[in-house]
Amino acid sequence: MCGIVGFIRSPGFPDSKAMVRAMADTLVHRGPDDSGVWTDESAGIALGHRRLAILDLSAAGHQPMVSASGRHVIVFNGEIYNHLDLRKKLESVAWRGHSDTETLLEAVDAWGVRRALDESIGMFAFAVWDRKERTLTLARDRIGEKPLYYGRNGRAFIFASELKALRALPGFNAPINQDALALFMRHNYIPAPWSIYEGIFKLPPGTFITLGSPEDPARPEAYWSARRAAMTGLADPFNGDEREALDELESILKAAVRGQMLSDVPLGAFLSGGFDSSLIVALMQAQSSLPVKTFTIGFHEEIYNEAVHAEAVARHLGTEHTELYVTPRECQAVIPKLPTLYDEPFSDSSQIPTFLVSELARRHVTVSLSGDGGDELFGGYDRYFRGMELYRHANRFSDTLRRNLIRAVTLLPPSAWDRLFALLRPILPARLRNASRPGVKIHELAQVIDAHTLEAIYLSLLSHWHDPASLVLRSREPQTAMNDPDLWLDCETHEYRMMYLDLVTYLPDDILVKVDRAAMAVSLETRVPFLDHRVVEFSWRLPLSMKIHSSQGKWALRRILDRYVPGNIMERPKMGFGVPIDLWLRGPLREWAEAMLDERRLKEEGFFNPGPIREKWSEHLSGRGNWRYLLWDVLMFQAWHEATHAWTADGTGLNV
Repeated sequence: MCGIVGFIRSPGFPDSKAMVRAMADTLVHRGPDDSGVWTDESAGIALGHRRLAILDLSAAGHQPMVSASGRHVIVFNGEIYNHLDLRKKLESVAWRGHSDTETLLEAVDAWGVRRALDESIGMFAFAVWDRKERTLTLARDRIGEKPLYYGRNGRAFIFASELKALRALPGFNAPINQDALALFMRHNYIPAPWSIYEGIFKLPPGTFITLGSPEDPARPEAYWSARRAAMTGLADPFNGDEREALDELESILKAAVRGQMLSDVPLGAFLSGGFDSSLIVALMQAQSSLPVKTFTIGFHEEIYNEAVHAEAVARHLGTEHTELYVTPRECQAVIPKLPTLYDEPFSDSSQIPTFLVSELARRHVTVSLSGDGGDELFGGYDRYFRGMELYRHANRFSDTLRRNLIRAVTLLPPSAWDRLFALLRPILPARLRNASRPGVKIHELAQVIDAHTLEAIYLSLLSHWHDPASLVLRSREPQTAMNDPDLWLDCETHEYRMMYLDLVTYLPDDILVKVDRAAMAVSLETRVPFLDHRVVEFSWRLPLSMKIHSSQGKWALRRILDRYVPGNIMERPKMGFGVPIDLWLRGPLREWAEAMLDERRLKEEGFFNPGPIREKWSEHLSGRGNWRYLLWDVLMFQAWHEATHAWTADGTGLNV
């Protein structure tokens, strides 16, 4: 795991080495072991690298790396898990070391970029300069485990693993993209290809870009497509029986885990005690001669604590288990680090425990496997059931009845519905008597009823701020895979359509961002076996009944885990990896939040309409509403903005 940076600009600038080195040095956390730069002033190309040494710890793994032929130069972030198999195909190469970087580089040299991408199994982002053709190619792994930003700064084409490296360039002055900010307010992350800056983009998963000059258009070209993988799998369903399907899935998963256990440094795994991480650890332990090192964060508050379940799994499997119970104060101490750590507005509050478990693991290992991806591939989220229920209800109404119902429901504000429910509580059915925030839920139901497609219902279900364009000034919310019909999965099975949307949006842009930045902040490499593309492709060949069975998700994974861990250890309600942000905002974080949400400050900064924010803040403090997610979105943007633009509270406003 490393950090990569670089640019291509008009030839003849003598300070390229100093500039690219300054960019790379901002990413020392991604690569504390080594650094390097390579430039060709006559071509205007500069490449920089920070190295976290995982395979081949010697100088033979140093980057930027030049191919044996001298034609190609690469900077690479990630791991190629099948690089030893690729070496067998590259028989004529005289290898200088045993790093997977050299393997990928020589594959590019022998086969070209496109075939090298097709042949590689792994997670990666890389840039390769072709000295013969004078072209620069950027590429990103199939699912989007490793980040890569690109864009233009003046007449230069620039790229980096994180935005902080781009900000290190002299003259970088990209304005904040308020359309992307509107997307952030809806999703709690910024979906690819957008970034928080105008003119700076995320390279989409499974794509590459090639250009010969800074002025060339940057048009991502897909070498692998989640949509194509899904459609191919659905068109070619697995034709064996249930037992054969489970055996085949277990075999593919074991191969993925085995490949990702390749390392020249200490390796372990996150273990929450849930099905996904428990299965990954079980498959690791089944293929290891030594106890696998596992790591869990525990909370003293029972509602958030999974550590006891993780300990039971670890004891049964015989792992070398380490757990750390953390206090609210220790969790809150992470919050000031988040803007720099994530480097772009990001407000999934499980970012806090994710950082803490990464910090714990890094004290013992340099690589940690995780169980992310199981929910998206095997139907694990409860919201799939909720989405189907709402879709069935919404389709009971004619358009006329739908409009009249929405008009009637929204005639009263949520607070009025709350008061009405309080008055009627004695005569309400038992299941409605103790409903929390009934007014908000009624208004949310009205928004769902107004949706005409499953995708629109699912977007409404996932949205934080439902009308972010009215919250973010001068914004127009761009289309994404969530609301662009051309990007939807052409499939009649509604559950598959929701799972697909998560696979191409929530997974790469929330889950994988959360894990990558938290782990890289402490120089820990994370690997995700469920996202081996062979696992992804096979998952789409399985029938829905092997994913969602008897109103329970991840059925196939549960059955495979039964072979390693008794069911009585695993059967319990699904828990989230969360923290009580709602209570903290009313308590120890209140003063900080009040300063961030100050009405004068919001007006002077000019990004938000303060009215809705102040209203939600007031309701949250009074207990009339629980707006933790919506407020955390605003707070994380404010904290990020403060970290990149100084704010003075003495009346002078912004100091940019």
